[in-house]
Amino acid sequence: MKMFDVYPLHPVTIVKAEGSYVWDDQGTKYLDMYGGHAVISIGHTHPHYVELVTRQIREIGFYSNSVIIAQQKELAEKLGKLSGKTDYQLFLVNSGAEANENAMKLASFHTGRKKVVAFRGAFHGRTSLAVAATDNPAIVAPVNETDNVVFLPYNDRQSLEEYFAKHGEETAAVIIEAIQGVGGIRVASEEFLRSIRSLCDQYGTVWIADCVQCGCGRSGKYYASDWAGVNADIYTMAKGIGNGFPMGALSITPVIAAKYGMLGTTFGGNHLACAAAIAVADVIQENNLMDNVEKVGDYLIERLRTLPGIKEVRGRGLMIGIELPFETAELRKKLLFDEKIFVGSSGKYVIRLLPALTLTKAHADIFLTAFEKLLTQKC
Repeated sequence: MKMFDVYPLHPVTIVKAEGSYVWDDQGTKYLDMYGGHAVISIGHTHPHYVELVTRQIREIGFYSNSVIIAQQKELAEKLGKLSGKTDYQLFLVNSGAEANENAMKLASFHTGRKKVVAFRGAFHGRTSLAVAATDNPAIVAPVNETDNVVFLPYNDRQSLEEYFAKHGEETAAVIIEAIQGVGGIRVASEEFLRSIRSLCDQYGTVWIADCVQCGCGRSGKYYASDWAGVNADIYTMAKGIGNGFPMGALSITPVIAAKYGMLGTTFGGNHLACAAAIAVADVIQENNLMDNVEKVGDYLIERLRTLPGIKEVRGRGLMIGIELPFETAELRKKLLFDEKIFVGSSGKYVIRLLPALTLTKAHADIFLTAFEKLLTQKC
């Protein structure tokens, strides 16, 4: 049997990783400035992470949600303290798409309504409703198409207000990434997020903050939307929450009441997944990683804006988009094979940086030196 060929692959086989570095099967060392799509939050193979996951698998890796799993309660307490949402409720799943799928379903249950507002450039996942709320027709199968999702311009308060004036009482949820990842590292203004909060309050609509990529401390706050100083009703998480172990989560306002059978999952919140997420939460807390994200992120963004040949630098913390006036494929190839640095992309013109939250200024300088050299050659 062969693999189903849906991924364009780099001809690199990674066999070892530590901190902000990975090694291939030839012994070549690479600086990881992408973290496998924002997944690696506390660095590869962090000792505390390895210890907790190893200890857990020796005791019990899985049992179903039909019994008490003490690690779930421990994780809920830690995430509540990290995020400042101690009165919220935690529901654990397996991925970001599943988190968003359940969030929109929960909003519909709570309001009794069908309509969902999403935004141009959005990426919320590949499952049925999550992909319907994703602004990419190429990945929306006919069976996923629905009239229940409406796309509005990102960061356009007037369009949002006009929509709510006509359809607010039909709208179950507004779902938004405070920093769009796949959409090009576009940052929602604080005024726009506050408008969402105000309109959702006015019309009884649920605000879902998709923090699958921009959460777990990546922006310098636990949830990127919290820079606006207002709370969402549901926050969705995945990627960095487990540092590589598949996990997703919803943090849900106490206003939304739970009922038996309302949501469910077989694997979500299992013992092993919780051990991984507990380790991540511990390291973020004990090492003040959100402070590090702000400092190193600000340094990177400031330095990048001084380099030649860059059209725009966008982002917050360690979620950075570098828009270039030319297609980035060749430059990214040179970064990987000549400079031994992994970066990501968003579309044809944006390089995406999503390194571990443990990234140091020394790591940043390695990238900046190599990037400036290649830009100078290109220009």
